[in-house]
Amino acid sequence: MAAPGAAPAYKRVLLKISGEALAGGQGYGMDPEVISRIAEEVAEVVRLGVELAVVIGGGNIFRGIAASAGGMDRATGDYMGMLATVINALALQDAIEKAGVPTRVLSAIEMRAVEIGAEAILKATKVDGIYTADPAKDKTAVRLPRVGYIEVLNRGLQVMDTTAISLCMDNKLPIVVFDLTRKGNIRRIVTGGPVGSVVSADVVAAKG
Repeated sequence: MAAPGAAPAYKRVLLKISGEALAGGQGYGMDPEVISRIAEEVAEVVRLGVELAVVIGGGNIFRGIAASAGGMDRATGDYMGMLATVINALALQDAIEKAGVPTRVLSAIEMRAVEIGAEAILKATKVDGIYTADPAKDKTAVRLPRVGYIEVLNRGLQVMDTTAISLCMDNKLPIVVFDLTRKGNIRRIVTGGPVGSVVSADVVAAKG
């Protein structure tokens, strides 16, 4: 674990937060305490001098894939999901600004971490890294501390969509998958602490 006064290991990062993470234990909607805690952690990292962009999902409000499976037009479901992400983004913006950090919500234009010059993508989840299977459903699932881009693609590991993984691979952009429910993890990562699982190029294929 990095020391409290450690210098940042990254100067600019993208933090990916699932919509479900905002719901906390209730499973849907927004938990104000969770949003406030995330905002405080973001503010703490920004005060270290790290430039932080946040991409947030909308699954706590609406899931386009689930709606499509239920008979709704897929495009309509996806549009509704995009609106849900904007709602979440506005809620998080409000909390971050209350924590003393100027924030802007950007939408409509597709933007990836590579385009803003990020040095890493931090993907916030409810589990402590990447597993060979869903650990909540499969007790034999094995945690992979480090894994290569090719292995993620070949094994179909649920990290991000294949296009995003391929872009990260082409640009040698590491992805850190970590547990957002543990306070202080964002700071630990940006200061070089061993948190979560890392997807990068310099990895020997894991077994399991």
